[in-house]
Order: sequence, then structure tokens, then C-alpha cells
Amino acid sequence: MVLFLLERTSPLPADQSWRRLTDWPRHADVVPLTHVTVRTPPPTREGTEFVVRSGVGPVAFDDPMEVVTWQPPRDGAPGRCRLVKHGTFVTGWAEIEVHPAGSGGSLVVWREELRVRWLPGFADRPLKWAARWMFGRAVEGLLRRG
Repeated sequence: MVLFLLERTSPLPADQSWRRLTDWPRHADVVPLTHVTVRTPPPTREGTEFVVRSGVGPVAFDDPMEVVTWQPPRDGAPGRCRLVKHGTFVTGWAEIEVHPAGSGGSLVVWREELRVRWLPGFADRPLKWAARWMFGRAVEGLLRRG
């Protein structure tokens, strides 16, 4: 199991950063070999379920998730979304916070606890490095794209 934290700043206002980060299908645009299927009708709310399919052919796996906390940024207060992973291969949770920041921008805080079944403990350090790199690139890509 690994626990990691990412922080990124964006010139975008908090509500725009929030919309980009919580538009689940857009994640497939910035993470290679990934497809996202939202299982519940919009809008996103507590109880929304989606599946991220990653990989190719027999090396692919599903990562089903559920939104358990949904608090968009409002009236200067930060937004917070908590996801729980219900997969058989990848489990854990992720929290996305978007805080208003100076000059009309925003600060994104992404926390995640990630467990990969059957992965031995000595692989935690490389998994943490890879997850921070991959999710960091995803957050940056989502915030950069129009």
C-alpha cells in the first residue's frame, strides 16, 4: 500500500480547475491506454460510479470507483471530492481538493492511497514513484487542456 500527495497550482479559478479535474471521461485524454465509462447519469454527485479501464488486451484491468464525497468549491470555500476504489486488482481511495489561490488561481491537492493486490511490499517504493509521476502528469494535463 502506498499513500502519496500531489500539489499543483493553476492560473485557473477554483471552479474551472474543479470542473476539469472532475470531468471523469477527460482523464482518458491525458492518461495513455485508458478509457473511462461513467455508469450513472449526470451530474456528478455522491453515488456517481465510473470505471477506468487501463492497459491493452490481456494486460488491461478495470478500476471501478464511486464518488462518496462531493463538495464543489463555493463562495471562496475549497472543493473536495473523495473517491473509493472498488476493484479486485486496485483498491484504495483518492481525494481531490481545489482551493482558491491568490490572483484568481487555484491550488490542487490530490491525496491517494493505492493498493495493488498481489504486489509484494518491496514494490511499494517504485509504485509510489510511478503513481506520483503518472497522477502528477494527469493533473497537469487536465489543468492545461482547454
